[in-house]
Amino acid sequence: MSERINNELAFSKYTPPVEMSFVKEFSEDDDLLDHLPGETLEDNRWTRLYEQELGIKITYEWIADGEVYFKKFGMALASGRIPDVVRVNAQQLRQLSNAGLIQDLSAVYEKNASSLTRETLGEEGSGPFEAATIDGKLMGIPQTASSIEAAQYLWIRTDWLDRLGLEPPKTMEELLQLSKTFTEKDPDGNGMDDTFGLAATNYLWDPVAGLSDFMAGYGAYPNLWLKDPGGRLVYGGIQPQVKAALAALQKLYASGQMDPEFSLKDGSKVKKMVGAGKIGIVYGEQWASFWLQLSREQNPEAQWRAYPIVSATGSKPKVPLPFATNQFFAVKKEYEYPEALIKMFNLYLKTNWGMTADYKTYYSNPYPVWGLSPVTPAPGRKNLNAYYQLEHGRRTGDFSVLSDEAASIKQMIDIYQRGGEDKESGWGWERIYGPEGVFSVLDQYIRSDQLLYESFVGSPTETMLEKNSLLINMQLDTYMDIILGSPLDEFERFTEEWGRLGGNALTEEVNRWYEGQSSKSE
Repeated sequence: MSERINNELAFSKYTPPVEMSFVKEFSEDDDLLDHLPGETLEDNRWTRLYEQELGIKITYEWIADGEVYFKKFGMALASGRIPDVVRVNAQQLRQLSNAGLIQDLSAVYEKNASSLTRETLGEEGSGPFEAATIDGKLMGIPQTASSIEAAQYLWIRTDWLDRLGLEPPKTMEELLQLSKTFTEKDPDGNGMDDTFGLAATNYLWDPVAGLSDFMAGYGAYPNLWLKDPGGRLVYGGIQPQVKAALAALQKLYASGQMDPEFSLKDGSKVKKMVGAGKIGIVYGEQWASFWLQLSREQNPEAQWRAYPIVSATGSKPKVPLPFATNQFFAVKKEYEYPEALIKMFNLYLKTNWGMTADYKTYYSNPYPVWGLSPVTPAPGRKNLNAYYQLEHGRRTGDFSVLSDEAASIKQMIDIYQRGGEDKESGWGWERIYGPEGVFSVLDQYIRSDQLLYESFVGSPTETMLEKNSLLINMQLDTYMDIILGSPLDEFERFTEEWGRLGGNALTEEVNRWYEGQSSKSE
């Protein structure tokens, strides 16, 4: 990755040092600092590096855990008592901007961003900056998230496949039959009727054990704004394909192929069911291997593998990728050194992924020390690129050119493949980065042009700020009711209500934004 420094300001040091305040969420259950003697949240390798290299002294106005953090943070935003730099979502960014509490960073970014920062934050296209731009001004620096990391896969208990003499499904019809077989044919061999085909949680869009990519198999994309044949943006959650997907889920539930109490269980409870060996099919993102590994603690013979999602339409399904970037760093209106934030981005990226990176000290040692930094931008394709490096090494036998991150992953895979007492610490990594791992499937998605990106990537509209929570909750409630047995016609009632309660206005606003983007590109 390039590291040409495009100006002298990118890494210039403040003399004397300047202070920059943040707030921080940190769990009392996090044992990271137990492994780092002599380091605290306020005084650690990252705070020292920022002060030594840039003359920026990091302080925290307060640090809190979980619900306490969000309560205090909400109160801080409502009162306008924010630190010098605050990390917010897109809705909070607009609220702070509307209240006149934060400053325009357009010129600051242009003058101070290093070439590596520009390259990294540009990997997701213009979307992250569009989302942070309000009334033509860049009001926050996006900490870009990788859309492709949200791609989902079909995780299947392959030891159950082997025991029943089955093949992995290639179509939705085959998947539905597999779910039925896993439910009815005693795949665990214990002589009891205690297994289910498909996992689901009470939040239908969970990244593991959610149902969004099951619905994608029916051409339904309930969380995306999509282009219709006429060139307008429409909301996927009210399109007719959703009804067919809900009908299929309703049948699965009614026939006992889903846990009858799934609507009452969050992800942690469903994970325990998977761990107990009760479920054989899970939709989930690449990190699902670590979630599914609990099943191997109770049954060392349990084995999972990720496969491509399947389709009911006869063609390869599109894999939905919701717009991933929803974290932005805003700078308080009165803060005198807004460019210091950009310099921190520059140094963080240079230290971890630049030509002179010290990954093992500042990113993974092997503990996740990267999280000690207040800002944590990362290349969007770093995980996929690590897989490609490992694949090249497997083909050629030459692993000498692996990056630090890829080399670290290889060490974990080697631990699993050696088969010693500690092999389980490497299982999840092998299921992701191994020859048949998740990223081999993502490579298939890319080669087959199956990735479907979000079409609306602007900042929240006024109706979104006012109505989105209502509309989303109504959507989830309706979908869940139908899956549990309410008449399918409830879907049409929902679509009408959605439009009347703000969806129609929202659609017009989204399309005004889209038309503005089209005019910019002409």
